Amino acid sequence: MKLKIGDEVQILSGKDKGKKGKITKLLRNSGKITVEKINIITKHIKKTAQRPGERIKYEAPFNASNAILVCPKCKKTTRIAHKKLENGKKERICKKCKDSVDTIVKARKTSSKQKK
Repeated sequence: MKLKIGDEVQILSGKDKGKKGKITKLLRNSGKITVEKINIITKHIKKTAQRPGERIKYEAPFNASNAILVCPKCKKTTRIAHKKLENGKKERICKKCKDSVDTIVKARKTSSKQKK
């Protein structure tokens, strides 16, 4: 899977088509992702003797093929290429601006941790 937690994606199909959000959960075995404030589902819980009935809203996972990465630098939707570095690691590259996607995402994560 070419997407990672924290990436910003745009939805390509379904009821939330065109919306953008950050990935909160990856389900690699089934090829699904969960995006914040996208694909909100209402689940009805039946009442019992101990508790009343209620409705719960949550973000349901959907297929990763229905989302495309938004490059953090050029802010365009793009496919992802891979580039092998000298130390043997792979890096994700934006196909449109030819810049690394990983270094920008890592920088944002570390700056948000420092603020807390």
